[in-house]
Amino acid sequence: MSRYAPRRPGDVARFVRSEMLGLVVTHDAQGYISTPLPLLAETGEDGAVHTIIGHFAKANPHVARVEANPQALISFLGPHGYIGPAAVSKPGWAPSWNYQLAQFEVEIALEPDQGDAAIRLLVDALEQDFPQPWTPEQMGERYSRLTPHVVAFRAQVIRQSARFKLGQDEDRETFREIVDALGDTPLAHAMLDQAQY
Repeated sequence: MSRYAPRRPGDVARFVRSEMLGLVVTHDAQGYISTPLPLLAETGEDGAVHTIIGHFAKANPHVARVEANPQALISFLGPHGYIGPAAVSKPGWAPSWNYQLAQFEVEIALEPDQGDAAIRLLVDALEQDFPQPWTPEQMGERYSRLTPHVVAFRAQVIRQSARFKLGQDEDRETFREIVDALGDTPLAHAMLDQAQY
């Protein structure tokens, strides 16, 4: 197993749920297109991501692409950043870039009659920590006019890979120096979460 593999079952699902913004990429004879979208991960009993739920605007060219060929790649890039030599005391240490990345090869099924449900699932996930969560009803009639312009989808995961390059190849002292240099940042927290020490 790679030293950069996630350390625990469920790490990838937690990562995707915390990042939420995925990049959906498709390809055909016209070339590549990509769309960043907030997405929800569904997991199985094993804790692995099995399905990804989202919605496209009907005007998005991905809708026609997916109707013709449902294969896509969805990527999530998490905390990342440059680690310069000034952060460490080890002589001859070279700069690095730390990051978290999860990628899913998927088959997308469009669900035109599930637009409202997909939006509500997303809103519930995004608003759950607010003291007074927003609901679509607060939009009034405008909400019912907007929902026909979206197409929900469910993406079945065919293959997945994750690379959490977060200092696992550093010795304990260098790792600690990097974390200290980063301070109270998402990247430092991600490194500590995956630390081997």
